[in-house]
Amino acid sequence: MRTYTRTGIEGIDTMLEGRGIPKGHVVLVLGPPGCGKTTLGIQFLYNGAVKFGENGILVLLEEEPEMVKLNMLRFGWDLERLENENKIAIIDASPIRFITKSVSLGEVTIGSKEFQLISLIERIKKECERINAKRLVIDTLSTFILQYPDEVERREAIIDLVRGIAPLNCTTLLISELTHSSAERKYQIEEYVAHGVILLQRFFRAGSLIHAFIIEKMRGVNHDTQPRPYKITQDGIVVFPTEVVF
Repeated sequence: MRTYTRTGIEGIDTMLEGRGIPKGHVVLVLGPPGCGKTTLGIQFLYNGAVKFGENGILVLLEEEPEMVKLNMLRFGWDLERLENENKIAIIDASPIRFITKSVSLGEVTIGSKEFQLISLIERIKKECERINAKRLVIDTLSTFILQYPDEVERREAIIDLVRGIAPLNCTTLLISELTHSSAERKYQIEEYVAHGVILLQRFFRAGSLIHAFIIEKMRGVNHDTQPRPYKITQDGIVVFPTEVVF
């Protein structure tokens, strides 16, 4: 019987049959800078730890943990406290990006990119076991895939990452930059690999900036595919599932 992970974010679970994300799914969250992607990911983790008793892991590939913790206090989310209580683990994975040479593992020598991927997955597994995590957020996937300018290599690396974290059975959000925001945009490789895709988009209409939340894909659950307005409030992301964008 399929089970679900509730996001606890106002409006989103309503758009997912009132159930949430199918447990163990890997969901890609795409959007331009400043649209609230990181906020959405951390809100998902915070709600899991505080509301649903599900521990979570935050993997930071770009931002510094201390800065993220400070920024999240504006919503009243004390990540430091949750860390101390072993309800959330924060992995600073940025040093992995700076490994530039080949690495020897016993008698086997592998390239730096392969080593980075292996190291990242192993760190996630270790923390997952330590706190019995059920939720995982990786922010941002864009930083990781920049190492793979070749499209074939990039696809293989993303597949390897998803396969590497799959045995953990964590419901996962992969945060990434949206390269094209127009309706005719070219789909990004990672969208084909993920079980679900959520878009955070911005539009100018009549001189006003409108934020649109779109569930583009979500396997295993009927979902609202219409763009719905959302706001970043003092309590985090709020989606309005009965309102229309246009």
